[in-house]
Amino acid sequence: MPDTVAQETTDRLEEFRGELTRYCYRMLGSYAEAEDAVQGTMVRAWRNVEQFEGRSSLRSWVYRIATHVCLDAVAAGRRRALPMHLSEPSSGASSPGAPEDGAVWIGPCPGGNPEEAATAGESVRLAFVAALQHLPPKQRATLILRDVLTFSAREVAELHGSTVASVNSALQRARATLALHRGPVDGLGTRPSDSVRRMLAERYARAFSRYDMEELNMLLHVDATLCLPPYAKWMRGVSDIQAWLTGPAVGCRGSRLIPTVANDTPAFGQYRPSPAGTGYEAWALQVIEFSGDRITGINAFRDTDRLFPLFGLPARIEPDTSAATSAPAHSTT
Repeated sequence: MPDTVAQETTDRLEEFRGELTRYCYRMLGSYAEAEDAVQGTMVRAWRNVEQFEGRSSLRSWVYRIATHVCLDAVAAGRRRALPMHLSEPSSGASSPGAPEDGAVWIGPCPGGNPEEAATAGESVRLAFVAALQHLPPKQRATLILRDVLTFSAREVAELHGSTVASVNSALQRARATLALHRGPVDGLGTRPSDSVRRMLAERYARAFSRYDMEELNMLLHVDATLCLPPYAKWMRGVSDIQAWLTGPAVGCRGSRLIPTVANDTPAFGQYRPSPAGTGYEAWALQVIEFSGDRITGINAFRDTDRLFPLFGLPARIEPDTSAATSAPAHSTT
């Protein structure tokens, strides 16, 4: 390959970094691991760009590399999950216990476009990413490539070095397994429009900031869930969520919420009143899930030291900072 063509190909590879990161995130369940996988993919692609002969598209070629990188990473690690995929729900009145190793959990993915996600299927929803982790690695890749990224069966067969028949068989098995691992409220109601989600997010932020349990109860689906990674504890149902918020988590009263976007859905940086008596300190990243006209999931990730910089959220807000109660602006990062 002439040097000029190789350089053009190398430059074009960067155009795929964003979509590759989301692909690797779905495969691995961790945004940090996905970024590492994409960087590894790019290094391999740069080193081997002279071997790209153009018999397949550049996109297919780089996805083949990314898939192998992810398969290696999956083989070296453990399956990530959300708390509801590992244990039964617990009482809202009980303490969360000790935190688990962070490597156990599915993590949130920054950015996305909620308006596009409202019409683009499940995209990178936390429950969907968690369900994907139940699939054998090659089936996982096949399902994402076919059903999410719309690669053809022939392209996936070439990527895996297999046949179209084996790809179609793997996809059928993957879909069947995925259906068995839906979240407890998946499939309830319909996916709300962006305007409905914005309205629900605004109402949720106002209600949580006021600690208005009556309003929160009206917004929550009867089988809504609340989970608290890195703690294994999770709750299902309005009564247990209220018992948690008014019992062990009563220190969240008076919190301030700053809107952001995670996993293509509204999210909030939660700041609790400082024990020192002034200002508000980072407490959790809340990723909110919706179905129909109700909130079906609150995922409160407590690793603020790592997550807040990733989401562009400050470590602290001062007492004169107004609470952000509007839905987050769209982001395409």
